[in-house]
Amino acid sequence: MKAILNTVSRPILFAALGGLVALGGAQSLGWTGKTVIIEENNQRTAQVNWTSNRPMPAAPTDFVAAAERTVEAVVHVKTTAERVQNFYNPFNDLFFGRPSTPQKFEVEGSGSGVILTEDGYIVTNNHVIKDAKKIIVTTSNNDEYEARLIGTDPTTDIALLKIEGSALTKVFVANSDEVRLGQWVLAVGNPFNLTSTVTAGIISAKGRDINIIDEQSAIESFLQTDAAVNPGNSGGALVNTAGELVGINTAISSRSGTFEGYSFAVPANLMMKVVNDLKEYGRVQRAFIGINYNEVTATLSEELNLKLNKGVYVANVIAGGSADDAGIEKGDVIFNVNGKAITTGADLTEVLGQHRPGEKLTVLVNRSGKNQTFEVVLKNKLGTTEMLSKDEELLRSFGAEVEDLSRADKSRLGLRYGIRVSKILGGRFENAGISENFIIVKLNNVYVENVESFERLARQFNPGDGVLIQGFEPNGKANYYAFEW
Repeated sequence: MKAILNTVSRPILFAALGGLVALGGAQSLGWTGKTVIIEENNQRTAQVNWTSNRPMPAAPTDFVAAAERTVEAVVHVKTTAERVQNFYNPFNDLFFGRPSTPQKFEVEGSGSGVILTEDGYIVTNNHVIKDAKKIIVTTSNNDEYEARLIGTDPTTDIALLKIEGSALTKVFVANSDEVRLGQWVLAVGNPFNLTSTVTAGIISAKGRDINIIDEQSAIESFLQTDAAVNPGNSGGALVNTAGELVGINTAISSRSGTFEGYSFAVPANLMMKVVNDLKEYGRVQRAFIGINYNEVTATLSEELNLKLNKGVYVANVIAGGSADDAGIEKGDVIFNVNGKAITTGADLTEVLGQHRPGEKLTVLVNRSGKNQTFEVVLKNKLGTTEMLSKDEELLRSFGAEVEDLSRADKSRLGLRYGIRVSKILGGRFENAGISENFIIVKLNNVYVENVESFERLARQFNPGDGVLIQGFEPNGKANYYAFEW
């Protein structure tokens, strides 16, 4: 600085001082300046080069390409369902004692869907096509197809359709685990039957559990966005600015029934796992870790003297379950699974929902202040690592294997109907006292001709229904068993 002061005039000195004052103000705003001496024609001058230590604003985002690409892959889903309603007729009731007659009528609904493959596999929401007896899909170029239902998963509100098309415009699927808060997204669908509608917003939260899916073992770990979504958007696409699918629009937070600020989408990774299961097995292969848990809060952490204030607290370990086999104990706090941070129960259920029975997960827990790692092999809800078909799960849910009676067996036992309990696996049959080789003749007073008819009758049960099984013990004694489904 001495050289500068000795060689520059006083006005330059004031300019330099002014620069120093400006520098102090600029530094407080995130800018830094470096003074350099420029010497030209035997004259020296001071120059400040400014640089910023803050991130520069992102370039303006162009949604055009993403919107045009996605619109062609989003379809309009129209459904026809049958409803039954009892219409009360007081005249018949009072004068003739006749009960009201059930009346059948058709109800039409609509939603959206996303083309996943060029040959016509389409994903939508389960609630869009629930109870539909006819499903019509209309593409962006107004081609119409009647869709076939491949399968549904009420626990994630996902359904898979198939149309007989070719060279269809499909969407490209992104890794939804890489979605970041504040990221721009587009919602594409058919709100209020306004086809091919595009709205924009940002990802405002991840891993949202809003208790909207009324199913046992429901998985809710939604992406939350402020892109406008309304009735008819259900089943439509949530895409990033590259036009890649990051989620399936499913629900809105609203008191009026229309958009009021937030909407929710099933993450693409979870959706794809469900879709692949439905295509390959006809049902979703759910994997369970075998614990009961509570989300860690500041209050719980203080009460139990935990060393973490977020994660999943293991409140109970199911005997013989995956966690039990791996060595996880009651009181452990799970904070990471397969490299993904676990801060809430929704985080854990989302990770589990992306895996099948038999797959191995690396689980990190904090136990009394020390971190430990466990390798957990996931199991299905029957406690095995097998993949189950719909029928296998149904039969095994009774806790038994059954087989048809041969013609010779029927002749020897003097029976026209019946199936044999070939193996007891535990569960309902064991709890009810049914033994191996018991012959089932009736299920809820309906004759059971073979295993297929038994499965057909069993599919009609709902939680809480009474089950009555009638037949013969191995010694020939008639007997019956009753339990709740």
